[in-house]
Amino acid sequence: MTLVILWQVIGRYVFGDAPSWSEQLSLYLLLWSVLLASAAGVREGFHIRITAGQDRLPSDARKPLLLLIDALVLCLGVALLVLGADLVRRLWPNTIPTLGLPRGSAFIPMAVSGALIALFAAEKMAGRFVGRNVEASWP
Repeated sequence: MTLVILWQVIGRYVFGDAPSWSEQLSLYLLLWSVLLASAAGVREGFHIRITAGQDRLPSDARKPLLLLIDALVLCLGVALLVLGADLVRRLWPNTIPTLGLPRGSAFIPMAVSGALIALFAAEKMAGRFVGRNVEASWP
């Protein structure tokens, strides 16, 4: 993505004409990187969360709250999967003119990340049920 944007800047300011495909391709790559990173954030636990209320609860009351949070994240993942797959299906016949790709292909990362988010949230829930530590694996 960095190389595509660099080529776009060089084309615009050095040659006076940016390639027509560079902006769409950089947006396409941005979608993939951001949505897959959000799924990784759910898996590794580095997504944004507010823990002020959670930290004040006694340890035995935290488990139900964490299960509820994981269930909500699972629902979000399923919604992303279902809605993303629907967008892929409905927009597939249209073409992104500058790339020559089906417009629906731009929404594949939404469905893929939704599936991964749902899978990782279900994994966290299962871990909490059996008492396994499901905290982030990075320091």
